[in-house]
Amino acid sequence: MDDTTIFLPVTLTAAAAAALINLWLAIRVGQMRGATGLVHGDDAGGPLTRRMRAQLNFVENTGFVLVLIAGIELAGRGGQWLAFVAAAYMLGRLAHGVGMDGETPTLPRRIGTGVTMLTLLGLAIAATLVALRVI
Repeated sequence: MDDTTIFLPVTLTAAAAAALINLWLAIRVGQMRGATGLVHGDDAGGPLTRRMRAQLNFVENTGFVLVLIAGIELAGRGGQWLAFVAAAYMLGRLAHGVGMDGETPTLPRRIGTGVTMLTLLGLAIAATLVALRVI
């Protein structure tokens, strides 16, 4: 790399992890489609719907997390703390995906939801403070 190359190691690692988690979630949906015989649509709130929602919920939130991580890292305010936040988010999303298999809110689902909300809130606050040049 030369001096003009912009390198975002946390963003790249988080995006790679996100791609793998999304692939895992998609495979789980496909497996459930095979088990239920439903090629199109959903099963009206059953296990297929829950797996579909787990994947969609991941997609709904992860783009915001990656953009915030990239922005903070581009501003030069990243570092080890940002890598920890990204890792915690990805682990939370794995927990959420597993937790969505239950018919009632399970502990892994609750943990995943909580980690997601705290990550979004924390990164939004950090990004705002970076933009305002407070940190």
